[in-house]
Amino acid sequence: NEGNEYFKEKDYGRAVAAYSEGLRRRCGDAELDAVLLTNRGAAHFHLGNYRSALNDAIQAKKLKPTHLKAIIRGALCHMELKNFSEALAWCEEGLQIDSKEKKLVEMRAKADKLKPPGFCVSDNSPHHICLAFDWFFVFSTLQERNIKLVLEPSDEEEEVSDGLAEISLDGFHSDSATGAKVHLDADGNLNWPVLFLYPEHEQTDFTMAFHENSRFIDHLMVMFAELPPWDLEKKYLPNNLELYFEDAEREEMYEVNPEHTLLQVLQHERYFVKAGTPTVLVFAKRSAFSKKYFSGKKVHRL
Repeated sequence: NEGNEYFKEKDYGRAVAAYSEGLRRRCGDAELDAVLLTNRGAAHFHLGNYRSALNDAIQAKKLKPTHLKAIIRGALCHMELKNFSEALAWCEEGLQIDSKEKKLVEMRAKADKLKPPGFCVSDNSPHHICLAFDWFFVFSTLQERNIKLVLEPSDEEEEVSDGLAEISLDGFHSDSATGAKVHLDADGNLNWPVLFLYPEHEQTDFTMAFHENSRFIDHLMVMFAELPPWDLEKKYLPNNLELYFEDAEREEMYEVNPEHTLLQVLQHERYFVKAGTPTVLVFAKRSAFSKKYFSGKKVHRL
């Protein structure tokens, strides 16, 4: 209620603080938390914090997939960030819930005009050609960024693909389990699907569009704005987490600085992107589990 009052007064900074305090209460009501996240996202949006607003919309939609306000807010954020292809996808998702929602209809038309060439969403589109065109620019950008990929053949007997289109569409498993894949936005920045693994609890989190210039700590602050239900010991707090990636070839672990951007991590000389999805392992600091997990392993710490 405090947040709503501040929002009406256009005091968006205090509104963000109030909604955040509401989330910290961990009421256990997924619907209420979805509303708090959506409202905080709206306040962030008015402050121009579009990435924070988008993260809130993503988390709200995760809690309540049919929450139309969260979907509209997410689409608006993508429009402001010039991620027109993503905005289009969010609009399509919202219109599946309410086909007459005026804001989404208008935004979809605008995003469709502004989306980069080569992007296809319709099932009737020449999908293979569009993807090949899109992937040419993605691979060129990956090469420029010095990001190393592990290309995995789709057929065990076929180790070499003929040409870029076949490598990008078949050899490189770009689609995650949810269908998300690395893509270029209108500004030429890469957005990645990123998988977070929690070995202690055998849990995972998935971020569908992690902007390459976003920091890990920014995502952790949103992901752990409330404690996950499996964290009974209340250890998984944003500032009490350690991130690592594994160098499978050398069987070594590298600690990740949460203040670093995704791009900084992907450009590490020993980071290899497998199956099109960057992966990081998350541990609670100084936990008995992490000590046991890293026992006998070579670990490169910060």
